[in-house]
Amino acid sequence: MHSRTSLLTALIQTSRRRPRLSLISRPLLSSNHHSTMAFQYPLITLEEHWCSKHVRDFYATKGVPDPNDEKSAVGFATEALMEFGDKRFSSLDDNGVAMQVVSHVANTIALDIDTCKKVNDELHGLTKQRPGRFSGFATLPMLDPAAASTELRRCVNELGFVGTLVDNNTEGRFYDDSFFWPVFETATELDVPVYIHPAPNEEARKLLYAGNYPTAVSESMSQYGFGWHSETAVHFLRLFAAGVFDRFPKLKIVLGHMGEMLPFQLDRIEKISGRQWPHLGVKLERQLRQVWDENVWITTSGMFALAPMACLVRQCKPGRIMFSVDYPFTGNEAGVHFLNALKESDMVDDEMLEGISYKNAEQLLKLSVKAD
Repeated sequence: MHSRTSLLTALIQTSRRRPRLSLISRPLLSSNHHSTMAFQYPLITLEEHWCSKHVRDFYATKGVPDPNDEKSAVGFATEALMEFGDKRFSSLDDNGVAMQVVSHVANTIALDIDTCKKVNDELHGLTKQRPGRFSGFATLPMLDPAAASTELRRCVNELGFVGTLVDNNTEGRFYDDSFFWPVFETATELDVPVYIHPAPNEEARKLLYAGNYPTAVSESMSQYGFGWHSETAVHFLRLFAAGVFDRFPKLKIVLGHMGEMLPFQLDRIEKISGRQWPHLGVKLERQLRQVWDENVWITTSGMFALAPMACLVRQCKPGRIMFSVDYPFTGNEAGVHFLNALKESDMVDDEMLEGISYKNAEQLLKLSVKAD
């Protein structure tokens, strides 16, 4: 009788967490929506971008096309990426964003240590324009792990940055290679997260996405249309399979875009990696679900739809989901509209909604914002 009662209680609780299907299918406002809507909690956003002139100059000296100029696929956002003033400040103020954690936009080539230092120093100076409203993620020279580790220490200890955001690949190389592990070791020692962010991969575009349609379509498909996200998911799995989380059990990884497709596939990957991989030579101390629960945080950046959010809520512990916007590629207005729709959906309770809005980021990044 006791087990039957427990089962009924569990079913009732599960049904309460289920969002209303009518709200899941309801379209949300696009990033072009300009109305300002207040939200009940302060907001921290942490996949928010900016582009440094130092990086654009670096591309010019290398004779490499700038992936963020006005003629690029993200040319619509070039002006906003370069701007760190009144427009950015007004967008935060109008939409209740209490703190924006800023990182440099993705690159197509590896930056050297001198450029990274200039970028980080510039960002530090820019954030001081509005004290308490900004923080930063370090830009690192990933092809020089020793220098990257030293720079991460400097950024955290001297500039007050709260971690690092690294491109999903550096000139086609992924970080399951132990060559890169000193960066993970340093991040663990400093107790700061490594945010793995999608980045262009031209070889992948040619191999997997070029087809019987214009090149521009293959570029879109290989980047923000699909490939960026699937590649970042694969990168996380590569880290897991290589034993990175056994070697660094306290490592903190952040993934954007509602988990880069992983939540939908998580149960299947968990089963296959647990049953099959040990017979194929990969015997891990910590299995996928433990790593997912203990080492991974997820943001909503740029993914303002309730259907994937429903999957994310089912697959993550409440304290692991954080709001983000992906500014300026997506507008802060769209993010606030999403949060209001999330509240209306009954998918999460007030405590979880408050965590998503700012408290989970406060805890992970050791920040503090004032709640009215």
